[in-house]
Amino acid sequence: MPDIRTPGVHGEMSVGEALARLLAHSDYTARQVGPTAWRIVRRTPAPGLLEKRVPAVPSVAVPPLDAMPAEPIIVTGGKRVQSLADLPMAISVVQPAHYRPFDPAAGTSWLSSEVEGMVLTNLGPGRNSIFLRGIADSPFNGDSQSTVAVVLDEERLTYSAPDPDIRLVDVDRVEVLKGPQGALYGTGALGGVYHIVSNRPDFEKASLTVSTGGEVVAAGGLGASGSTVVNLPLRPGSSALRLVGYAAHEAGWVDTGSRRNANASSVVGIRSGLGFDLADGWRLDLTAFGQWLNSADSQYAYRPGARTRPAQGAEPHDNDLRHFAGRLAKHEGSLDIVISSALTWHEVNDRFDATVGADSFGVADPRFLTDVRSYRVWDTEARIANRIGAFNWLIGLSHITARQGRDVALAYGAADGSLAIDAERRSFSDTAVFGDLTAPITNTLRLSLGARVFHSVVSQSGSVFSTITTDERRRDGITPGASLMWNPRRGRTLFLRYASAIRQGVIGIDAAGSTAPLKDDELSTIEAGWREDVPGVGHVEIGAYFTLWENLQSDILLTDGLIGTRTAGNARIVGLEASFEAKPLPGWTLQGGMSLIQSQLVTNALGFAVDDRRLPVIPEYTLRGAVEHGFVLAGKPAAVRMQLRYLGPARLGFDPALDRPMGRVLESSLHGSVDLGRFTVGADISNIFGGSGNTFSLGNPLRFPLQHQFTPQKPTSFSVGVTGHF
Repeated sequence: MPDIRTPGVHGEMSVGEALARLLAHSDYTARQVGPTAWRIVRRTPAPGLLEKRVPAVPSVAVPPLDAMPAEPIIVTGGKRVQSLADLPMAISVVQPAHYRPFDPAAGTSWLSSEVEGMVLTNLGPGRNSIFLRGIADSPFNGDSQSTVAVVLDEERLTYSAPDPDIRLVDVDRVEVLKGPQGALYGTGALGGVYHIVSNRPDFEKASLTVSTGGEVVAAGGLGASGSTVVNLPLRPGSSALRLVGYAAHEAGWVDTGSRRNANASSVVGIRSGLGFDLADGWRLDLTAFGQWLNSADSQYAYRPGARTRPAQGAEPHDNDLRHFAGRLAKHEGSLDIVISSALTWHEVNDRFDATVGADSFGVADPRFLTDVRSYRVWDTEARIANRIGAFNWLIGLSHITARQGRDVALAYGAADGSLAIDAERRSFSDTAVFGDLTAPITNTLRLSLGARVFHSVVSQSGSVFSTITTDERRRDGITPGASLMWNPRRGRTLFLRYASAIRQGVIGIDAAGSTAPLKDDELSTIEAGWREDVPGVGHVEIGAYFTLWENLQSDILLTDGLIGTRTAGNARIVGLEASFEAKPLPGWTLQGGMSLIQSQLVTNALGFAVDDRRLPVIPEYTLRGAVEHGFVLAGKPAAVRMQLRYLGPARLGFDPALDRPMGRVLESSLHGSVDLGRFTVGADISNIFGGSGNTFSLGNPLRFPLQHQFTPQKPTSFSVGVTGHF
């Protein structure tokens, strides 16, 4: 074939679209002749010498493109490189690159709108908790370990801190593993795992991507954002550096007294990756990541639908995270070897107006309450997976150490007096051996058995109003798992799964100032699922689950406005999920999903009567639908997407005196983009219908017992962005 000069190809597209662009101005075209095979041929046979020099291309029966098998989705959340079709568990895979790959506004809140069964509280950016499949303990940010593990490239970021709201800039995919994951991930994975997989350094291609955008909020402020991604091969084929930076000023929309749009926030993030291709298939990746998130004020009001409130002190929030990780891995055939270690520093600071609700502390003229928390997580793991004949096996060793400190103080008086209320130091450690074995029963039926054997230690020291306490607890145990998967034909998967997990009990302090260790949470789930892929037509997934939760630890609001932890009792959760994606016509895609959850406390150990036994925060049902259309605009690829999501009724907490209704919220968004070659232009409208529903019923815990609080939806906003690829 002759040398052909072609334009560069950038963006997210199919192989066929990429080849069509490359060959658009030549005498050649590409024909697909197999699932992953293409043949480049002349458009029209030319007579004469050229015809003699180019051998004739034999006729090949080419199946329609819609009949071609879809490229398998590869995931690593199961501790090995696997196809999604081979996983006997419920897992949602979202690729931010398909929607907004370089937008610093895309974080956990955006992701939850794409995943059935994923719910957030809504205190504000960096203050929220994540819940999966109805496994929710409390709307408050107390001392209990999180029910969902947040993981970046297989290393844990958080232990008991609020969600850091990592922005999904230059992220390959997000894997949400639903249901308890104790057999593979250990403690703190009661509800599941939120796994962020970033793009690794590319050894071959230098590239630069720059994105910038702006936002305007109806009856609110102005926002701006930008990001840069640089990939630099240091030694082509063997080493490369990838740098990611992003920043955003996010507009506020709640007025507090004379302060307009007081709840504005900002985020800055930096990630660097250094990759080395070592000998014999080994690869070393070193990662440094930091994100600094700051909110100028809280976002609640005192009337339903209101976005204004009377003058009160500002309630700023900081959530700052720094993370360093090293990973040595070898993937060769069925062999997977991974050795990784990561260290994370995480600081979370809150300040609340204390002019109302702080009388019980006995000081004159209380002004504000400060809650300063620091977290350290060291996560280390070594594992190996391989195949022996028809048997797949995995074995690993892990150790995690987490430390947290908390200091609560009340500022009072014009002379800036300070009353130390609470000072606690906790440490957790967990050492474990884990593994699983998958064996075929028939050609289409497979059985998997797994378990994690662990040794954990919890220790605490601290003082509450000058009362010194110390304690330590140890536990040895096992968290088993098992699954049965049936693949009657290509593209169809049915599975039955049993899974379990535990959460280490905190060491609380009772009314007399003595330590009061809580029992460990123990949770087990039985679920059944069905996945169906029809090439060129679509995908459907349905799952049902039944969960028993013993010794549910719940963070509750005490009479003085502080947060304490109690054993609430035992709970039962029954749920049904379904999602689909269909391509009814060329260029059109339909998506939808629903979640039904019945979660309730079946035995009560709180010490007071509970009128409504539903678990907090979780909507009884959620409905989601989207339509997307790809088309050509002035010769350029373009797309438009509209999405709706409805969150059903939910409640705030167990205490009847403090419980508040929330939910019944309609979310809506419209996105459009056009690919101009090196540049992509996009625009978004969110909250199209101007809804102001109550997304959360908590803002300031001191004021909460005295004043009803409501968190309205963000008003209608319009944003536009431009991304350049070089």
